[in-house]
Amino acid sequence: MTAPLPTARPAHDRNRHFATLRTIAALTLREMSTRYGRTPGGYFWAILEPLAAILFLSLGFSLVMRNPSLGTSFLLFYATGYMPFDLFNSVSNATARALNFSKPLLRYPAVTWVDALLARFALNSLTSIVVTIILLTGILMFVDSRSTLDLPLAVLGMCLAMLLALGIGTLNCVLMGLFPLWGMIWSIVTRPLFLASGIFFLYDDLPPLTQDILWYNPLIHITGLMRRAFYPTYSATYVDIPFVALTSLALLVLGLVLMGRYHRDILTR
Repeated sequence: MTAPLPTARPAHDRNRHFATLRTIAALTLREMSTRYGRTPGGYFWAILEPLAAILFLSLGFSLVMRNPSLGTSFLLFYATGYMPFDLFNSVSNATARALNFSKPLLRYPAVTWVDALLARFALNSLTSIVVTIILLTGILMFVDSRSTLDLPLAVLGMCLAMLLALGIGTLNCVLMGLFPLWGMIWSIVTRPLFLASGIFFLYDDLPPLTQDILWYNPLIHITGLMRRAFYPTYSATYVDIPFVALTSLALLVLGLVLMGRYHRDILTR
């Protein structure tokens, strides 16, 4: 008795997957044109903004401190803390506004809310990754060539920042759509994150009580992991990768469930 031949995947499924990829690509190109194509300098500003922030931080702290908390380069120390935070911040904010940005196009059946989320997430993630590679490579080549890079660890840190940004951005996309005031509340509540995410300091140098509080901030783990990738002597034993990953996935699942339930209500507002 001959075994049944495997059935081929239906053509409409293949066409739908291809159409989804084309839609995401079109939305990505639209945002590239809108965000960077109409501004003099274009993508140059995506590099200049974080570079200026790192330079100002390095210059300011070098005036009051002889050496950073790790190594001898203020640029490398603040870059390894600022760049993963900047990736998280830019990607989560862009993802949170995905429906508002693409609302006119979401009236067409071929464009779904998933396409809008993935397009903004992909473009802003890739932009931040390229900028991070350019800046950190430049610092390692011209400022601190003695540093030893653990590339898999650095990639893991950036991936965790992207996953956390996707989870928080998706959840905020729903909340901002249902409660427009939430965007302003979130901006105010999370403003201290710039000071509480390990950009300026090491977690190990903090008092025990402060450590116990900040440990629950996933970003403190991400910046610690990123610094461990560039400083071989820094152990960062407090970093808990499963905590960051599970927190990010829980936020993402909650955001996707709520978005699936309420996306029509958001689009009709």
